[in-house]
Amino acid sequence: MTVELSSAGFRTTIERLRLRSWLLGPGQPSEVIDTFPAANGDFTFVVDDRADTHIASADGRFYFGYFPGGRPGAEHEGWVIAVTGTAKVPGYRIVFDPHTPARLVVATLSEVLATAAPR
Repeated sequence: MTVELSSAGFRTTIERLRLRSWLLGPGQPSEVIDTFPAANGDFTFVVDDRADTHIASADGRFYFGYFPGGRPGAEHEGWVIAVTGTAKVPGYRIVFDPHTPARLVVATLSEVLATAAPR
């Protein structure tokens, strides 16, 4: 039995091993809040005494929460997106750490809102 040594292991280049820059830091929460069209009346906004922001759809099935200091009673929850399910299909909840870049939350939130359709 012979072993082909020239193909053992893996091959890469110095360029592929270079460190990358990644989007880090929370960014500006206003980027996320501005995703909601305030003028159309489809969403209710509440800012509480802790400066946490709560946004709900008029039908009550969608909730968005921003907790700059973390959600009370829950570790590492800074952003929460929740959609209530139906009797036949369960809903879902998406949670992001307070340090998740706002731009990533915006991208997720935009996709969730794009799937909403009037009945």
